[in-house]
Amino acid sequence: MFDSPDSITLLSTNTQLVLWLLVGVIAWSSVDKALYKSLINTPARQTGVFSCVIVFCILWQIKAGILPGLELHILGVTAVTLVLGWRFALLSATLASALLIAFEQLSVAQLPLHLLLTAYLPILFSYSVFVICYNLLPRHFFIYIFICSFLCAAFASCVKIISISAFYYFTGYYNWYELSENYLYLCAIIWFPEAMLNGMAISILITYRPHWVKTFYDKDYLDS
Repeated sequence: MFDSPDSITLLSTNTQLVLWLLVGVIAWSSVDKALYKSLINTPARQTGVFSCVIVFCILWQIKAGILPGLELHILGVTAVTLVLGWRFALLSATLASALLIAFEQLSVAQLPLHLLLTAYLPILFSYSVFVICYNLLPRHFFIYIFICSFLCAAFASCVKIISISAFYYFTGYYNWYELSENYLYLCAIIWFPEAMLNGMAISILITYRPHWVKTFYDKDYLDS
């Protein structure tokens, strides 16, 4: 996330430990032996996961920002979560982050914060929205596209910006003025392209390749 090692003071050891602990807990909770066994035995699933890894890598390295650590880019996590489910979405995000490290787009010191707030939190948020909509709202084609994909992606991008701002504010790296003037207002800019990209991707997939989308159930969304 940081533009250079000297651009901002590295996180304290205690903060790093807490971040790694949170990342570890989330990653461990996503492990399902049966699901991972099916991944190993199913080439089509492997192709899906690694395709999403490449998508993440492309999206996450195209970024802009004014202050170090406060970067703006398309996440793409909502569409990937709907396609793969939250467990494989977390796996794809983790592998993509490893590739970014390999290509020197991300450092190991930046990894836990990047994983937690850029990947894991938006993925869990996106899947939670899907579960809530699936259980509480009518299972309708339009609701799946507009709420689970379009609106959810818009809010996920804002969740990422707000959570990173809160982290830097409470750890004392930036004050409120710096955050509000240089980063928080970007929520108003990024939500629409994020929503459009995810919404269009899911619309195309469930139209032409609905069997690729794990969370889209024909009997629920097409027969209603």
